[in-house]
Amino acid sequence: MTLPDTAANPAGADRTFQVDLRGLVDLLSHHLYSSPRVYLRELMQNAVDALTARHGLESAAPAGALGIRLYADGSVVRVEDDGVGLTEADVHTFLATIGRSSKRADKIAEQRGDFIGQFGIGLLSCFLVADEIHVLSRSARTPDAPAVEWRGRGDGSYTVRTLPASARPRPGTTVTLTPRADAGEWTRPAQVHALARHFGSLLRHPVTFDDGTGGPGEPGAPVNPEPAPWARTYPTPGARSRALAAYGEEVFGFKPLDTIELDLPAVGLKGIACVLPEAVPAGRRHGHRVHVKGMLLSEQAEEILPEWAFFVRCVVDAESLRPTASRESLYEDDTLAAVRDALAERLRAWIARAAASDPDLLARFLQAHHLAVKSLAVHDDEILRMLLPWLPFETTDGHTTLDEFARTHRTVLVTSSVEEFRQVAAIASAAGLGVVNGGYTYDRDLVHRLPEIRPEATVADLDPATLTAHLDPVDRETELAAAAYLALARDALAVFDCDVALRTFQPANAPALLVDSREARHERTRSQLAREQEGGLWGDILGALRQEAPRAQLILNQLNPLVRAAVAIDEPELARTSAEALYGQAAMLSRRPLRPAESSLINRSFLDLLAHALRKDS
Repeated sequence: MTLPDTAANPAGADRTFQVDLRGLVDLLSHHLYSSPRVYLRELMQNAVDALTARHGLESAAPAGALGIRLYADGSVVRVEDDGVGLTEADVHTFLATIGRSSKRADKIAEQRGDFIGQFGIGLLSCFLVADEIHVLSRSARTPDAPAVEWRGRGDGSYTVRTLPASARPRPGTTVTLTPRADAGEWTRPAQVHALARHFGSLLRHPVTFDDGTGGPGEPGAPVNPEPAPWARTYPTPGARSRALAAYGEEVFGFKPLDTIELDLPAVGLKGIACVLPEAVPAGRRHGHRVHVKGMLLSEQAEEILPEWAFFVRCVVDAESLRPTASRESLYEDDTLAAVRDALAERLRAWIARAAASDPDLLARFLQAHHLAVKSLAVHDDEILRMLLPWLPFETTDGHTTLDEFARTHRTVLVTSSVEEFRQVAAIASAAGLGVVNGGYTYDRDLVHRLPEIRPEATVADLDPATLTAHLDPVDRETELAAAAYLALARDALAVFDCDVALRTFQPANAPALLVDSREARHERTRSQLAREQEGGLWGDILGALRQEAPRAQLILNQLNPLVRAAVAIDEPELARTSAEALYGQAAMLSRRPLRPAESSLINRSFLDLLAHALRKDS
């Protein structure tokens, strides 16, 4: 952009910005368009819009009689259409003004919803691959209209001249590019053909491609020989289903678990959703292929479906969705929001049909995508009622469905974390308790909603007291005999706010159980920090008023031979070391992250026990 001449614009006069076209093209290439390849999409899009305008002008014209022809032989790229064309006035108005679009003309303003392009900058994308654009056009609006030639150059200059009608015998427009040497990657014949199929395979107007190797007058190869697969007729429903699945596999590269037809007449949307055959990481959203009026808009349109629908990939063609200025994504508006909600309802309906009539398909679907369904069930009561009994959970009976688990356990206990479940799973199972791992995303919330489906079931959070209540106490004589050891153990583990108790429980090969929750650890840490920060008299007063933080509990198993040997130790230092070792082993079995002090304790107790064993042997 350059400043205007002040001599030609006296003070107070209106001034006009001058545009540096090369700078503008550089801006488009780096910030609007994702790749130079979009030049062909823009040319094809303009051709489609011109054909749409001509059909509006000549409603009797047969749809198949007007089309688009592409040509590329390595030296030029040409796009020709039988559309409405341009008059000389149109050329001066629309091709010579950056950002101006013929789709804004008063004559066709009421038809703008029928056009793909809306922004009037598409032709500039050709400067990404060429230094000169040649346009030859003849208007269909004016009988016996002359041909008009426009040549635009990358330096911002252009020329316009009127030619005899014989220069272009039929109405329409031809755009010719002479590619730059550095643009060969995007303008080679094979690449132009591939791009034309990529962008225009679903266009409703016939599109052909010619690479110059055929004889004179030979028709080019069809770019879009068949309509969209969902627009074709098939002899049987099975044949239709197989054809849609084959198309999904061709587009996405995987064999769909199932295909879901999508049809929203209100916005002219049709397409398919392909159910992924394998699980995907939670929250990972796949891009979807979105066509607008047949032209490919985006392969990565995440916004067309809600976040929970990451188990499908869609390819759709719509009439009423608005593209952004780059025509590479969708404009977020009320229409897109309504489409997203409607497509989400189609996916829910598919899940409901599978649950009601195809249990094998439902089982395969849930095996791969139970996390996606869980995320949906948390917020969707209908899906919750249909599928909660069938969703798999990690339990003390192994991986099983809630329906099966609730038949065995009338009271279902649920942990708040994975580590808590791992701490208690073996012992709770031996005690006959039914515990579900609620540490995974959505699981705890869903298990607590089980009574909505099965009123006879009771669900409660697993409390340490619940578990310890199911552990058998030792007899009084054994308790008294172990009293001295237990006192030494409590003293040794006081630094970890841990109490020590002696019980009997299965399995006997488990020497100790560390009962401690994440919330309790956080509360102890918070209380400790508060005491350190407050200090002084006020710290003592507040400490006396504050409720004591919950303590951890190391429960020793009297049935375990190692524990029976440990509680009989009469050497104080060795007793303390054995208690520390038992605590460290129980902490490691819980699989929670160890604090630095706990790691140090484990190393120290191991070395002390090893040193004691070596001294004894010597």
